[in-house]
Amino acid sequence: MKTTPSDVLSTLSTIRDYIRWGASRFTEAGVCFGHGTATALDEAAALVLYTVHQPYNLSDTYLEAALTLDERQQVIDMIDRRISERKPAAYLTHETIFAGLPFYVDERVLVPRSPIAELIEQRFAPWVEEDQVLRILDLCTGSACIAIACAYAFPDAYVDAVDLSAEALAVAEMNVAKHQIADAVALYRSDLFNELPKLQYDVIVSNPPYVSHAEWEQLPAEFRAEPDMGFKGGESGLDIVLRILAEAGQYLTEQGILVVEVGSSAETLQYTFPDVPFYWLDFERGGDGVFLLTAEQVNQYHEQFLAALT
Repeated sequence: MKTTPSDVLSTLSTIRDYIRWGASRFTEAGVCFGHGTATALDEAAALVLYTVHQPYNLSDTYLEAALTLDERQQVIDMIDRRISERKPAAYLTHETIFAGLPFYVDERVLVPRSPIAELIEQRFAPWVEEDQVLRILDLCTGSACIAIACAYAFPDAYVDAVDLSAEALAVAEMNVAKHQIADAVALYRSDLFNELPKLQYDVIVSNPPYVSHAEWEQLPAEFRAEPDMGFKGGESGLDIVLRILAEAGQYLTEQGILVVEVGSSAETLQYTFPDVPFYWLDFERGGDGVFLLTAEQVNQYHEQFLAALT
């Protein structure tokens, strides 16, 4: 017999009940995750706790608290929306956590989830000396999560954040205001380096579009709900990445580093440049496909990067 909303209202009462029920619904419906949560249980917990105005790190003790009938109905409605609309949970709640910081998000930007957060929390150690990082550039900034997290991690540095999308920059501006960090983070509408002042940076970091055309066609609905501009990297997935590699050298200080996420296109990139010593970073919390090159390496292989653009 099929369970009805009235059955749920009458038989489930606690926060824990609704998290378990939501996880079961998500699994049954084949919901896809990967936007900050990895499992049906985590996704259900995020949505239930948001709906009843509780923090994500709520103590287990309070999971036994009974919800009012109105709260139960609101949770049911939220779970139903997640299934029917096939949007990432962050688009329903308009908030997400990146590098331990809260950010506003909506359909104008990708949902922050890059493993680069872990590097920022480590202040890019051991690749740079924290007190020597004075300027940071975030290319393809989207919501500005990477730029703002960098500003917190390096309070004495200036951070420039670049995106070509005016809509994305509107969200980035909201987050800069939310964190009251306008003195440290400058936003630029630019096609990569084109509209930037002639400055050099100690760290250039980017999570650019890197999904190949074939892979894009196969993405689940939750990913296709995000702006395709944030995904599509051309036929090979490397169109934007190659431009960054070819142009970054003139914007890096002598001791600077370039950090770029290329995700599923990592193998293609390494195959394209078999002689380039990309350092592929490891992450304790999961994630891969992020490389690091020093300024010296970027300049050493500049001709190869430039040739790949033609």
